[in-house]
Amino acid sequence: MTPIIEKDLPANAPDYYEASLENGSLVMKPYCACGNSLDEDYFCEKCNRKCHCNLIICDNEETIELVKRYARKSSKFSGFKTKLADDV
Repeated sequence: MTPIIEKDLPANAPDYYEASLENGSLVMKPYCACGNSLDEDYFCEKCNRKCHCNLIICDNEETIELVKRYARKSSKFSGFKTKLADDV
């Protein structure tokens, strides 16, 4: 999946996860709204702030359908918005 580049984001862009399937398992990688990859503490060194990912950007239809299934089954996923990478 191609990372989102800062210049393509609107001023109010959210922090987000990039979601994909690897060997049938869902993998989600956190990113700051600026496009910087985040570590486990979700702190962006570039922006000098703690990030809060509320959007899941999925690489394809199969991934987004799995995320939506998780959202229906688990309250941990219910607060997230989802989009396909092609729609961003």
